[in-house]
Amino acid sequence: MTLTGSVVTMTAHSGWRPRHDDPLFILAMDHRESFGRTLFDVKNDQPDSGEAAAMETAKRLIFEGLQTALPDVTHGRIGVLVDERYGRSVIDAVKGSGQPLVLAIPVEASGHEWFTLEWGDDWLEHVEAVRPDYAKVLIRDNPEFDAEQRERQFGALAAVNAGLRGAGVPLLYELLVPATGTQLDQAGHDTFAYDRDIRPGLVTQVIADNQEHGVEPALWKVEGLETVAAAQQVAGQAKAGGRTADLIVLGRDAPADRLDHWLEVASQVSEFVGFAIGRSIWEDAVRGYEASDRGAAAASRVRAQVAERYLGFVAHWKH
Repeated sequence: MTLTGSVVTMTAHSGWRPRHDDPLFILAMDHRESFGRTLFDVKNDQPDSGEAAAMETAKRLIFEGLQTALPDVTHGRIGVLVDERYGRSVIDAVKGSGQPLVLAIPVEASGHEWFTLEWGDDWLEHVEAVRPDYAKVLIRDNPEFDAEQRERQFGALAAVNAGLRGAGVPLLYELLVPATGTQLDQAGHDTFAYDRDIRPGLVTQVIADNQEHGVEPALWKVEGLETVAAAQQVAGQAKAGGRTADLIVLGRDAPADRLDHWLEVASQVSEFVGFAIGRSIWEDAVRGYEASDRGAAAASRVRAQVAERYLGFVAHWKH
C-alpha cells in the first residue's frame, strides 16, 4: 500500500504494479449483454441454457488463445478481464494456472446507461470471494450530461471506491465519454474530429470531477488519444496532486490501425502503462466459430486468431 497525501493506492498482486517499462496487457472479455446480443442472438439479456453454455465455451476458448500467446510475451504481464456470469471457468483457470496472470473482474451491471452494481448490496462479497487483482467499473460520463444523475453516479462510485479500499482491491475505472449532440455539432458531425479535438478536454474534466468526489482508481482505462499532447493532458489530471494513479488504453472495438495508433501514442507517455482490448481481438474469431461445426479444428482456429491479434497489439507498445 502506498500513501501519497490523502490518496491511497493498493495493489493486490504480490506488490507488483504496472509501469511504463513493465506494462500490463489485458485481454478484456467481461462483455455480457452485448456479447449475447451481437454474437448469440440473445434477446433482452436473457439467454436460454444453450445460449449460456455457448457463451461460456466461447470465453474459455478466448482464454485458451491468450494462453497460447503467453510464451511470446517477453515484457510486461498478461491480464484477463472477465465476468463471473459467463467466465467463471476462466476465473478459476486464471487463479489455478500458476502463471503470473493479472485478473480483473467487473462489478457493474452490463448494458445500463448509468452505473448500477451487478449484485446490488452483495457486490463486495463477490469481490472478496474472487480476490481479483483489480475490480472494474465501466462508466459513461460527460460534463454535459444531466447534473443530478452525475451526482448520484459519483456518490455510488465513491462508495465502491471506499469498499474496495477496505478490501484491499484496487479499482480499475473504465471511462467512456460519448459525445452529446451539441458536441457533435461542434465537431461538424465528424466523430474523428470529436475524438481528436474535443474529447481530450472532456476526459480530463470527468477525471477531475471524479477526484473531487473521492473516486481514486489505481488505473484509469481511457479511450485512445490521437496525439501525444492529448495523452499528456489526460495523464496530467490523473496524476494531479501527487496521485499515483496510472492509465491504460481501452479498445472501443476500433479498427486495428486506429488501435495501433492509439497504442503508439500512449507508449510515448510515461503515465500510460498498457492496454485493455477486447472485441478487436476476439469478436471475429468467435463469430467464425459459431458459424462453423464447432469441432476441434474450429476451436484451434479461434485460439490461433486470438493469440495472433493479441500479440499484434502487444508489438505496438514501444519500449
